[in-house]
Amino acid sequence: MSASEKKHPFHLVDPSAWPLLGAFAAMTMMVGGVLFMHNNPLGKIIGPLGLVGVLAVMFVWWRDVVKEAHVDKAHNQTVRHGLRLGMALFILSEVMFFAVFFWGFFKAALFPQILLNGATHIFENDSIVRGTWPPEGIKPLDPWHIPFINTLILLLSGTTVTWAHYALYEGKRRDMVTGLLLTVLLGMTFTGLQAYEYMSADFKFTGGIYPSVFYMATGFHGAHVLIGSIFLTICLFRASKGHFNQNHHLGLEFAAWYWHFVDVVWLFLFSCVYIWGA
Repeated sequence: MSASEKKHPFHLVDPSAWPLLGAFAAMTMMVGGVLFMHNNPLGKIIGPLGLVGVLAVMFVWWRDVVKEAHVDKAHNQTVRHGLRLGMALFILSEVMFFAVFFWGFFKAALFPQILLNGATHIFENDSIVRGTWPPEGIKPLDPWHIPFINTLILLLSGTTVTWAHYALYEGKRRDMVTGLLLTVLLGMTFTGLQAYEYMSADFKFTGGIYPSVFYMATGFHGAHVLIGSIFLTICLFRASKGHFNQNHHLGLEFAAWYWHFVDVVWLFLFSCVYIWGA
């Protein structure tokens, strides 16, 4: 049935191999990461291969979505409404994802003795198991050094992506591109500073409950910043090619939503993990 013969306003996508290939690539990356954390040399090979596969699938999948919107003209008002609802539900699932890490952090911080009783054998250093938070032997990072700078960076990036979003509505293409470029640069700066922070930390991932919840919460947030930076980079290239206008700009809109979500999560991490948790 051709597009002109459709009796409904919805877009039925063509069969695609990208979901299956993306799943295999993500699993490969995960296995490589586990092997790397267990000091298996294969992890340094399998992990990067999985990452390359994930990035390749992201590229071709987004390419097909762009084709649907600009070549096939399939993103009508009904489809756009459904896509917005899907993105909102995805961000809600991300909220619950991070809620688990905050739950683990507060349980460990508020009830350290209850959490650690009977589990001292899992720690390399028994001196840290004393029912205090942070555990003895752990020197928390100074929240007013790199974490505070990163907070300012993310807050500034939230203003630049909003500038780009509103420049689109006003038809100011150059301002939109400039705002996106600044946001991407700020996101890359955040990632670099967080990597430096990890390298300069006095505790390792295997040092007990505090490093575990710290690196899991902040590390996954850092991964989301990296993903958001890639998302915004794609939008930057598309904006420079004139793909967005006042009526069709879902890619940029969703990137802005995602970036604001990342900003809000970091504010909670900075307040709870870095300041209160120290």
